[in-house]
Amino acid sequence: MSSVAARVDTDTQLARLLQIGVVLEEVVEVRAHRHYQSLPEAERDDDIEALLSAASEESAEHRELLESVIADLDADSIPFEEVEALVAESYGKTGPEDFDGVLYDQLHGEETAYKFYDDLVDAIEASDAEFGVDREALLATLRDIREAEAEGVEAVAGLMEDRT
Repeated sequence: MSSVAARVDTDTQLARLLQIGVVLEEVVEVRAHRHYQSLPEAERDDDIEALLSAASEESAEHRELLESVIADLDADSIPFEEVEALVAESYGKTGPEDFDGVLYDQLHGEETAYKFYDDLVDAIEASDAEFGVDREALLATLRDIREAEAEGVEAVAGLMEDRT
């Protein structure tokens, strides 16, 4: 179930969706950090550490970009608890324990984020609404984030493949 509408027509709707992106990024960031901390010493290696560290840093950067766009919008902020509940309902039905290993969970997080941004870009492109931020700059930012998520999926999948 996607929480992204077919079209994004108002600053308030856009702000809500961007806030969902912020929470998704927080989830990926926290889980990447927790994953590494939870690994037994025997399973820790430089490649996994580098991947999870990069994922955490990237999520923090994406969160800051999204928060900057939200601040520039002429829209009321949705309470964090409400956004967190939306993310949990739509994207948080799984936890690290639902996957066979840290890398599978990380792959799921990257794929979920990619799909969210892909749907969001499509919804903005389907709309002819004027937003309180520059439309092309917004789309460029979201496309960059989506591309980074795609690269994250490839990096995790590549690491998983190297281990089989």
